Amino acid sequence: MGILAIFKANGITKEMYETLRKEVDWEHQHPDGAVLHAAAFDNSGNFCVADIWESEEHLNKFVTSRLLPVMKKIYMPIPEGEIFQINDVSAFPGIEKFREMA
Repeated sequence: MGILAIFKANGITKEMYETLRKEVDWEHQHPDGAVLHAAAFDNSGNFCVADIWESEEHLNKFVTSRLLPVMKKIYMPIPEGEIFQINDVSAFPGIEKFREMA
């Protein structure tokens, strides 16, 4: 089964995240093994990402080859992360409206 990766950081702005999205372009150049990506900011500006990947190896390859170089280039703080083995994933009909947000 796949993995759930949760990343959290302070000091990442929405502008940094949008720059990262545009430079890495994961929406159009899909990372091998990526299944789902969701990012959010709380009212204090704290940043959180939840990703589902086919494997930790797929995640690590993407992070080292595509994500980290751009994060370093734009001086984006590196989030703290935790990896969990997935027990269950449920996707409901409402998920389609979030696909249109990308």
